[in-house]
Amino acid sequence: MSVAIRLHQIEKRFANGVQALAPIDMDIEAGEFTTLLGPSGCGKSTLLRVIAGLLPPSRGSIDVEPGAEGGATAFVFQGATLMPWATVATNVRLPLELAGQPDDARVLASLEQVGLAEFQHAYPRELSGGMQMRVSIARALVTRPRLLLMDEPFGALDEITRQRLDTELRALWQRERLTVLFVTHSIHEAVFLSNRVVVMSARPGRLLGEESIDPALPRDDDFRLTTGFARHARRLSDLLAQGAPEHAR
Repeated sequence: MSVAIRLHQIEKRFANGVQALAPIDMDIEAGEFTTLLGPSGCGKSTLLRVIAGLLPPSRGSIDVEPGAEGGATAFVFQGATLMPWATVATNVRLPLELAGQPDDARVLASLEQVGLAEFQHAYPRELSGGMQMRVSIARALVTRPRLLLMDEPFGALDEITRQRLDTELRALWQRERLTVLFVTHSIHEAVFLSNRVVVMSARPGRLLGEESIDPALPRDDDFRLTTGFARHARRLSDLLAQGAPEHAR
């Protein structure tokens, strides 16, 4: 498997003096589903924004490896962030409009990828929270990204909806062979979705370790009940405990 993105000694210190990220070295493999797991305030979202180019690093470099240049980097935020006055199709079309490349066929194809083609003329207020997040994912996919960055997209949803969207996202990743970097607080979500889970410490965020999960394992409801699932979750829980703030131990 080739490297899509290489992070070298990435640090982030904000203007108020807060150091969000200690030096971080990490490779993101092409076609891999990688999850960042860590406590609140550890810098997961900051690192994602640095990778997306939304924040400049204070130090370090991000290298795109040969063969990974084509395509866009797409970002899915914690909330759906949809325009309430616009239809689903118009919301999904927005990145293409901004690029001066409107393409209704691509919009429809993107909505079909998330199972919402029949709702293209609906408005966000007419959709459930889970459906709104699927629209947000469709808007990211319409750019045909090489790298999909997702910042706790399902964190505000109820557990049943969250698990259903986790299953749909995993199936979408397998079908489209996307490279995904996903942020979550949830150990169980991380185990269910990922090929690799990277654990970060409390601020300043640094990498504590990682857990590899066999990508060939079927990711269905039964997987959540297996001893293998529990074993991965326990290892990740132990890693998180190592990096917890002193007052939380």
